Amino acid sequence: MSNFNAYDAAQAAQKIMDEIKENYSSLTTLNVVVIGKTGVGKSTLINSVFGENVAEVGLGRPVTQSIRKLEKEGTPLAIYDTPGLELQGDHSAENLLEQVTNLINDGIQSEDVNQAIHCIWYCINTASSRVEPTEMNFLRKLGENTKRCNVPVILVLTQAFSKKKTEEMVTALRKENLPVRQVVPVLAQDYEISEDYPKIKAFGIDKLVELMSELLPDTVRDTFIALQIASIDLKRKRARAAVTAAAGAAALTGASPIPFSDAAILVPTQVSMLAGITAIFGLPIEKSALTSIVSATIGTAGATVLGKTVVSNLIKMIPGAGTIVGAAISGTTAAALTGALGEAYIAILTRVASGDISFADLTSKEGMEELRREFEKQLRISHS
Repeated sequence: MSNFNAYDAAQAAQKIMDEIKENYSSLTTLNVVVIGKTGVGKSTLINSVFGENVAEVGLGRPVTQSIRKLEKEGTPLAIYDTPGLELQGDHSAENLLEQVTNLINDGIQSEDVNQAIHCIWYCINTASSRVEPTEMNFLRKLGENTKRCNVPVILVLTQAFSKKKTEEMVTALRKENLPVRQVVPVLAQDYEISEDYPKIKAFGIDKLVELMSELLPDTVRDTFIALQIASIDLKRKRARAAVTAAAGAAALTGASPIPFSDAAILVPTQVSMLAGITAIFGLPIEKSALTSIVSATIGTAGATVLGKTVVSNLIKMIPGAGTIVGAAISGTTAAALTGALGEAYIAILTRVASGDISFADLTSKEGMEELRREFEKQLRISHS
């Protein structure tokens, strides 16, 4: 008897939900220190990268005299925020440098990657006429201290309204040969000068996110890709790697041809793939939406991997797959079906992340038909 009978849509959806939770809980906590004077736009920057008002004013607990730790329950992210780099007093550059250095050293000594500082953003307001010598000295000393422990420092030029002023500041800072990985100008939100002029469109956040994905250690790269909301392309790229791995696993499973009646042997691989992709996109999803997705793709009670109705229409597109009657799923067929399923799911999640559709839309009859069409489209693309 086929093992697939145990995998009706609701059961498969619950399995995906469980694996999403497991994947998310296994992510390493990402720790980012954000430094800059009061008013440079640190909170806007943080929220533009991670969303959901992570940096709401007044939230967070103090961990030093000058640093607050911002966390959200259930999210593997900690932002260490400085309330303002001042030139004197408790928040002076000298005091803050000591506190940040101690914070980094404490993470190293803990030997716990969840406590380690992984990156530092130093923010300077582009609208300011010049960078204070105190800040230059701070950056040099900070760079020296972090270089020894391989913590990258990114110099973020915030509120970059003026293209001319931004270019001048970037040029001037690069001439200083500061020990930072890169200078990244950003405008975190659209900016409206007045009703008489068009808005200045936000820019630069995607470049910051791409740079972060390159600089962060492997242990937290997946965490960052899942949590950031600025680059859907980055999520797609990582998700496609998961699809490739799942298709490879499916191909191995089908190395000895599998009768269609026993196609359920591929379902665990496909379920894990869908869970992994969902975790990468970092989107909250309800079981009802997952049940619809499973019903429209993997199949419902007693169906094979994609349902014989779908397979009978599409199997002829896969070289060497044969016919549905008495046929067996080869490694090539298993990989093609799994790959198309993964690509279809990525396409749907891309639309959800972009705001074109919602997960609720997928629970309707029309939504399920769209899922099936997307799967068929991806299968045709893979063999065109």
